[in-house]
Amino acid sequence: MELLKNLPEMDLMRSEKMTLVQLIIPVESAHRAISYLGELGLLQFRDLNDDKSPFQRTFVNQVKRCAEMSRKLRFFKDQIHKAGLLSSALPTLQPDVDLEALETQLAEQEHELIEMNANSEKLQQTYNELLEFKIVLQKAGVFLVSGKSYETAEGIELDDNVYPSDYPESASLLEQATQSGPSISSGLRFISGIIPKSKVLLFERMLFRATRGNLLFNQAPADDLIMDPVSSEMVEKVVFVVFFSGEQAKTKILKICEAFGANCYPVPEDLTKQTQITQEVLSRLAELETTLDVGIRHRNAALHSIGFHLTIWMNMVKREKAVFDTLNMLNFDVTKKCLVGEGWCPIFAKPQIQEALQRATFDSNSQVGIIFHVMDAVESPPTYFRTNTFTNAYQEIVDAYGVAKYQEANPAVYTVITFPFLFAVMFGDWGHGICLLIGALILIAREGKLSSQKLGSFMEMLFGGRYVLLLMSLFSIYCGLIYNEFFSVPYHIFGDSAYKCRDPSCSDAYTVGLIKYRDAYPFGVDPSWRGSRSELPFLNSLKMKMSILFGVAQMNLGIILSYFNSIFFNNSLDIRYQFVPQMIFLNSLFGYLSLLIIIKWCTGSQADLYHVMIYMFLSPFDDLGENELFWGQRPLQILLLLSALVAVPWMLFPKPFILRKLHSERFQGRTYGILRSSEIDIDSEPSSARQHEEEFNFSEVFVHQMIHSIEFVLGSVSNTASYLRLWALSLAHSELSTVFYEKVLLLAWEYENILIRMVGLAVFAFATAFILLMMETLSAFLHALRLHWVEFQNKFYGGDGYKFKPFSFAAIADDED
Repeated sequence: MELLKNLPEMDLMRSEKMTLVQLIIPVESAHRAISYLGELGLLQFRDLNDDKSPFQRTFVNQVKRCAEMSRKLRFFKDQIHKAGLLSSALPTLQPDVDLEALETQLAEQEHELIEMNANSEKLQQTYNELLEFKIVLQKAGVFLVSGKSYETAEGIELDDNVYPSDYPESASLLEQATQSGPSISSGLRFISGIIPKSKVLLFERMLFRATRGNLLFNQAPADDLIMDPVSSEMVEKVVFVVFFSGEQAKTKILKICEAFGANCYPVPEDLTKQTQITQEVLSRLAELETTLDVGIRHRNAALHSIGFHLTIWMNMVKREKAVFDTLNMLNFDVTKKCLVGEGWCPIFAKPQIQEALQRATFDSNSQVGIIFHVMDAVESPPTYFRTNTFTNAYQEIVDAYGVAKYQEANPAVYTVITFPFLFAVMFGDWGHGICLLIGALILIAREGKLSSQKLGSFMEMLFGGRYVLLLMSLFSIYCGLIYNEFFSVPYHIFGDSAYKCRDPSCSDAYTVGLIKYRDAYPFGVDPSWRGSRSELPFLNSLKMKMSILFGVAQMNLGIILSYFNSIFFNNSLDIRYQFVPQMIFLNSLFGYLSLLIIIKWCTGSQADLYHVMIYMFLSPFDDLGENELFWGQRPLQILLLLSALVAVPWMLFPKPFILRKLHSERFQGRTYGILRSSEIDIDSEPSSARQHEEEFNFSEVFVHQMIHSIEFVLGSVSNTASYLRLWALSLAHSELSTVFYEKVLLLAWEYENILIRMVGLAVFAFATAFILLMMETLSAFLHALRLHWVEFQNKFYGGDGYKFKPFSFAAIADDED
């Protein structure tokens, strides 16, 4: 026992020791102190103003200003993206910018940009109207020539066409178009205009119904696409000319045009006037194109100047907002003109935090130093594990189930090896493993480039687990060599087979029985087993028994870790009344089964282990007969069965009654007392790890212990059976790979046609890549995840802690990305 206590601590086995600290910061150095702590990233502040709304806090105005600056910067970013420009990916070096100066600068640039956008929109709208007018003039003239036959002899020109209301530049043209001909109140009239192509059919139908068919509708597609000023997309439009008669029809048509967003333009019937107006429109279009081009260049130059500093401005504003948000979590002492804050930090970080606070005091020229001292805590501290690039992914796998309780044994230490190994047991094929290895090496080789890019959710998950994928592929290669499978094909890698044909004249060893003529194959499964009549029974037996051995070993590891948890927390009750009976129960049944498997393998016995285990319960005193594997097996089975039966009440009854007895002894004479759920000396426990004391309730404790005992007993059976998924998925992967190889690739290769062979090869490659390398990988990954979360971690892992989330500028940048 003393030897176990004196073992050196593992870095990842227990979370970092934490302490609650208090900071008393003078107002003049508060901002700089919080900024330095944000750069350090090792202090998690507690919100001392959680009873106040965001608008009642001290630095609410500064937070609003930062939020407004963030809005302006997002506006600039959207404008740069809309213009198709690239902002600087990396922060550029520039002198320190004061926040107030930056606020003024951003306001000026936003005002200037909004003004440029408004002018550009007006010019673009005018340009669109002129372009539409030009198209209408060109297309409608054709219809008007044919429409003369509908007019009277005077050759009237329509004088009451619709004019754009916001079209001041072309007013002279429109006046010329409408004043150049005689005006009459009778005869055939027309309205010409342009409408989006998507609305033409409904527009024509509505006109026909409104006028009861008393119109002639002509249309022609516009040659040019026109930009929509709202969405900035190019829209296909159609020119239309509607011939009608009567003032009432005109009113209806105009209202329908307005409802459908159709723009109407006046077109004179005189070809000379059409030519004159067209020339003037073309002249104005050329002028507007030049003006628009100059405006766009000027706007892009301004956006490029902003984009050059955009990244560093956004980082600066985010950092400032984070600082003020953190300052709002501190109490403001008006009388002493200081801020009081509390937070958690790792014990190893105290010197670094003190050095940062001293530097903040010196840099802010404060006459009063920042007070930093340790406090006693009631609640449990946060959990913090120091991880690196390799171990972080495995820690995330564990944390996805639940964050470890403070100082609880961390499953990630063992998950680094057990997770990829159990995956490989299900995915064992060294051909597929090499494919996974190539993918993992590509991700690792491009680590620097990919880490700075924005990836999709799937690629981000894949890149984050690149080292998990690396170990999974290496273990898959190892297990594939054990199974002797390369895309389901066996190879004589480590020498010749130990078997040969029973009959020297036989030519097919797969159908004629095999005989052993030399020593066993040195490594893995003998290739002669593949395709033989005994392949499936042999591999089924091997993988099923192997799965039970792995499962019992991992479950025993989980129970042993619960022992180390009890030792660490000085919980002797859990050792005596949980760890010991659990070890006895599990190993009396399934540990004994594992022993029988190993003995059967070593001795080559033909004993039926199913029969042995079933009749161990049904007829423990009967003679085993040919199923006896070793001398004294029957009395040992009776002893193990009795031990398992005794272990159940051992887990259930003693602990609740002992806790009640300890409660009555400690708090004798009180109506109720306080007792924690295990026998721990409260005075000897670190103050930072104390939890809220609760009233002792015997019925609750007893029910909890009963649930825990029943769950363990039933779980021992179901969890052991659950490990058989290792056998099932391994067999499924092997059989599926064999089907694709034999029924697709080999079947296609039997044909002499090169086209059929290429198709078969393509189908085989597709099935291998998407079914075996993607779907099967994901399936094996999820099953390995289940085995760790449920079968392994439920033996010792509470997972009811909370993560250490320090105030860190680096974490803020990662969250934004």
